[in-house]
Amino acid sequence: MTEYNILICGVGGQGTVLASKIIAAAAMECGYTVHSAETIGMAQRGGPVTSHVRIGDEAYSPLIAKGGADIILAFEPGEGIRDLPYLKDGGMMLVSEKSVMPVTEALMPSGYVGGEAVKYLSGLRNVHIARTAAVEERFGSMKFLNITMLGALSASGALPIDREVLLSVMKRSVPEKFLKVNTEAFELGETLYSE
Repeated sequence: MTEYNILICGVGGQGTVLASKIIAAAAMECGYTVHSAETIGMAQRGGPVTSHVRIGDEAYSPLIAKGGADIILAFEPGEGIRDLPYLKDGGMMLVSEKSVMPVTEALMPSGYVGGEAVKYLSGLRNVHIARTAAVEERFGSMKFLNITMLGALSASGALPIDREVLLSVMKRSVPEKFLKVNTEAFELGETLYSE
């Protein structure tokens, strides 16, 4: 593989960095060269978090250029819109339908409505909306959104990493006491991806 770029975005607390580390480790297990980096703004306060994962022999630096992402995995729809310029022509975005009120909205209300962001994104080509309300319904919390989204991404077939490798790395990356619920979250994600 020459180059494959995955941008993961969300807000602080959604597990964006863990998801990027799982993808990067799984790609390395598959024998690929991997570079990754995070750009974090006010992450502890619900601010934007963006992780870049670059896979392949011609991915020379860790940051993805605008128009260079093969995949954008968006844990929050507003952040998906913010990072849309990174998606390459023919690239794919997988976005959670559940919005999180940004900290800036709480401080200076501008009228952010996550549903409007989802509506906008759903009208774009190559954007797939993951019906992640099922995460809260199933687990009583959105804490497992990141692993659910990894399962959905795996089911999409867009990731150049075998499902079993990704699942194995995920299982080694979470605390043992949360292994069962994270495995269930991954499997739930696989059911949420639809063309």
